[in-house]
Amino acid sequence: MTLLQIMPDDDPGSILLRTRDAVRITEALRDQSVDFVRWPLRGPVTADTTSDVLRDRYRAEVDELCARQGLRLVDVARIHPEEGPEWQEHAATARSMFLEEHRHAEDEVRFFAHGTGCFYLHLEQRVYAVVCEAGDLLSVPAGTLHWFDMGPRPGFAAIGFFEREDGWVGGFIEASIAGKFPRLDALRDTS
Repeated sequence: MTLLQIMPDDDPGSILLRTRDAVRITEALRDQSVDFVRWPLRGPVTADTTSDVLRDRYRAEVDELCARQGLRLVDVARIHPEEGPEWQEHAATARSMFLEEHRHAEDEVRFFAHGTGCFYLHLEQRVYAVVCEAGDLLSVPAGTLHWFDMGPRPGFAAIGFFEREDGWVGGFIEASIAGKFPRLDALRDTS
């Protein structure tokens, strides 16, 4: 289930809000100009589900969102757990790519069709950790400092939306606070 945990940016051990209530999550994020909505799930996603099939399942929602927000590029980011040292190395590399604070020149819009990932939004001296689950769509405003954790055993499929071909390119910062905050696995393990 979706989770929002808000912490001061200088005290990761203090929890200002922790909730799984969708209404409270939506309101808290809306106050920071972050859009959070739920889409109905349309079938299971397996390692054999192609990106085209996944986009087609959500064609109505994808087309409506693209038309409303002027988004022109739709892609699918996915990783499915496998066994063996090669996959484990790939998963660790993929995870580490986005664990530092960065920002994008345009909104980062992601719909989770399968699995879990956590966006950490650094907003007004607070960190909003948003654990997204299947059915969640999150829109991070352009210029927002954030990072993403896919967990120690990544498994997700997310449809991404962009205005331009290079819209996903991140501008990483040197003074990242990301390493001080609990990772996805720690957030989910806390009751």
